Amino acid sequence: MAQALTAHPMTPCPAVRSLTGAARREGGWLALAFRLEGDLAALAIPAAAAPARTDGLWEHSCFEAFVSAEGDGYLEFNLSPSGQWAAYRFDGYRAGMAALDIAPPRIEVVRDGDALELKAEIELPNPGPIRLGLTAVIEAANGAMSYWAMKHVHGQPDFHNADGRALAV
Repeated sequence: MAQALTAHPMTPCPAVRSLTGAARREGGWLALAFRLEGDLAALAIPAAAAPARTDGLWEHSCFEAFVSAEGDGYLEFNLSPSGQWAAYRFDGYRAGMAALDIAPPRIEVVRDGDALELKAEIELPNPGPIRLGLTAVIEAANGAMSYWAMKHVHGQPDFHNADGRALAV
């Protein structure tokens, strides 16, 4: 079931009409789907590139998933409309960040009129129940950044806060 993502109140983006994300488990894989609708010409959407692990994707438009199981550790997945991706593990809140060794995600991007869809299948290292936060960073053509999530916590945008991982999968 698709979950609505909303812009953080401090970072609106009038060019985005709606943004949704959905997730489901398929064995040892996590299937994600994001749909962005709006004035795509007013957004900075990365051009298609060779699918490769790439750091710094959150500095431009990208879709993200934050995943936690038991304990304080969690995973972060960054998926760019370019087809590039990144995967990290954290030992605790913004602590102990390291690259996560996984198979390259399968990413499909479709752009149709005023809609952009990104679907991805990501290998999960643990088979147990997870909590998930679906998020997105959207860059406007003028360089303004907007931060989208299923649930925002107080203060500044913070996708790493465990309270934002509100979806049980």
